[in-house]
Amino acid sequence: MANGITSRDTPGAARLDFAKLLLRVVLGVLILLHGISKIKSGPAMILDLVAHAGMPAALGYLVYIGEVLAPALVIVGLFTRAAAAIIIVNMIVAVLLAHTGDLLSMSDSGGYALELQALYLVVALVVVMIGAGRYSLGGIYGRWN
Repeated sequence: MANGITSRDTPGAARLDFAKLLLRVVLGVLILLHGISKIKSGPAMILDLVAHAGMPAALGYLVYIGEVLAPALVIVGLFTRAAAAIIIVNMIVAVLLAHTGDLLSMSDSGGYALELQALYLVVALVVVMIGAGRYSLGGIYGRWN
């Protein structure tokens, strides 16, 4: 800090923090929409999928943490890194439970069959790496933000 200027005051810092906000909100809203759909339809499909994988069906309720609570925290910027890490785990489990047959497949339109899941996973990884930024409830200096 020279002459009272911090790195947060450098040109482009506000744009970077706005980019972090945009990334967080888009990731959070898109994952949250999946969670809202699961709330509306109920847990039966997820519980059945988990049970067919040989795990206790009750573990299926964890999807609500990964698709409702974690995205909400990412959107508001509270415990952002931890919440984004939960989204990563949620995406890995979703792929393993429902999409393993598509791991090396292409879609009919020529894209990767799991491009949406891959994009969610990588964006969540980026949020873990870069944090929430100043436009967040947790602030830029919080350990988990």
